[in-house]
Amino acid sequence: MNLGDWLWAMLAFFFWVMALWIFITIFMDVFRRDDIHGGMKALWVLILFILPFLGALIYLITRPKATAQDVRMMAQADAAAKAAAGVSTADELTKLTQLRDAGTITVPEYEKLKGKLLA
Repeated sequence: MNLGDWLWAMLAFFFWVMALWIFITIFMDVFRRDDIHGGMKALWVLILFILPFLGALIYLITRPKATAQDVRMMAQADAAAKAAAGVSTADELTKLTQLRDAGTITVPEYEKLKGKLLA
C-alpha cells in the first residue's frame, strides 16, 4: 500500500463516518421533534433505510429552519440566562450575611463561602 492508496482510504473513511453521522443526526432529529407524529416518523425512518442518501437530502431540504419546539427551547434558554444574570455578587453577599446573622451557617462557613464568591 503506497501513500496514494492510504490517502484515498482515509478520504473514503472520512466520508463514511460523515455519512453515518448525518444519518444518526437525522434519526435523532426525527425522534426528538414533537411536531411530527408516529406515522410520519415511521415513514421518515423507512425512507432513510430504503433511499439513504436521497432520503437524507430530502429531509434536510424539507425540514423547517426553526420548528415551534426549537423556538420554545431557545426562549427557555434565554429566560434561564437572564435569570442567572440577574443575581449579582452583592445580592449573594447579602444572602450570606442574612444566613450568618440568622445562625443558619457558622462564621467559618460564612468566610469560606464569601471567599469562594469573591474569588
